[in-house]
Amino acid sequence: MKQVTKGQWGGYDTYILHSSELEVTLLPRLGNSVISLWDRKEERQILRRPDESDQTFFMQKPYHFGIPLLVPPGRIRKGQFKFEGIDYQFDQNTAGDNHIHGLHRTQAWCVSDIEEDEEGCAVTTEFRTVDDAHWMEQFPIPLKFEMTYRLEGARLKQSLKVTHLGEHRIPFGIGYHTWFMIDGEPERWKLSLPVESIYELNDELLPSGEVLPLGQLDSLNQGMNLQGTNFDTALRIGDQQPVEALLLRDDGYGLRYTADKNLFRHWVVYTKGTAEQFLCIEPYTWLPDAPNIPKDASFTGLLTLEPGQSLELSTTLEMIYPDR
Repeated sequence: MKQVTKGQWGGYDTYILHSSELEVTLLPRLGNSVISLWDRKEERQILRRPDESDQTFFMQKPYHFGIPLLVPPGRIRKGQFKFEGIDYQFDQNTAGDNHIHGLHRTQAWCVSDIEEDEEGCAVTTEFRTVDDAHWMEQFPIPLKFEMTYRLEGARLKQSLKVTHLGEHRIPFGIGYHTWFMIDGEPERWKLSLPVESIYELNDELLPSGEVLPLGQLDSLNQGMNLQGTNFDTALRIGDQQPVEALLLRDDGYGLRYTADKNLFRHWVVYTKGTAEQFLCIEPYTWLPDAPNIPKDASFTGLLTLEPGQSLELSTTLEMIYPDR
């Protein structure tokens, strides 16, 4: 069953990609997030799915559910930074009058293409930042986003193309705040995450520009059991390490989450307190507060877009099923 159907969530149209293993629900007109990833084989919800009764909270903080896009990801000190002589001011929307998780929230994306073929199905959506006055007040640069979600069997690929339509060089960064369910059974789950160090954070959770040894978190490189963990941690990927997270249950079931090695430099891992129901595994291109960190782009991951330039980034989520 390789097809795309339509549904509803909170009065908004959804697009549902189907395969024999998965059902992927996309909400284009409210931020273009994947809000549900249903495992048909396991009869299990893979993501933290918003109920329609959560709609008011979802509208305020859509990055608490599903696979939201963060442009840019993480915190920015006082929402302010300067790049090549130009001052930028983002909303001060979190503790300490800092900014968190970027300009993208519940903007309406348009569906531009639907594909169904022998291998799978796909939905492509588009959004232009000039259509959002509040975005342009904070980051007055016209950008075009095109996102393609393609489902083939147990594999979902998310491809983002960003085109710079403005007239001068700009800084750029994205991330995905991906909420995976661990079903109130953290002791059954293990996370493997190839990383080399921890980014030092201050009491406002802003990076200092220094790195710390992994210490006990070195076990992430072999596989760390989630029982008792409490993460709000930014981690550096080594030059020779893959951008790959492996989340496995004790019966061999789980998933592999990967991203472009040449663009994604950092992971943030977040459990919303002691791990119980959720584990956020978040690939970032830039380190939070990247424009304010006195390090070069090889450290911060800050990307620079030239006028007319397009940048393509992809992430892939693939389910793993035990042999039975």
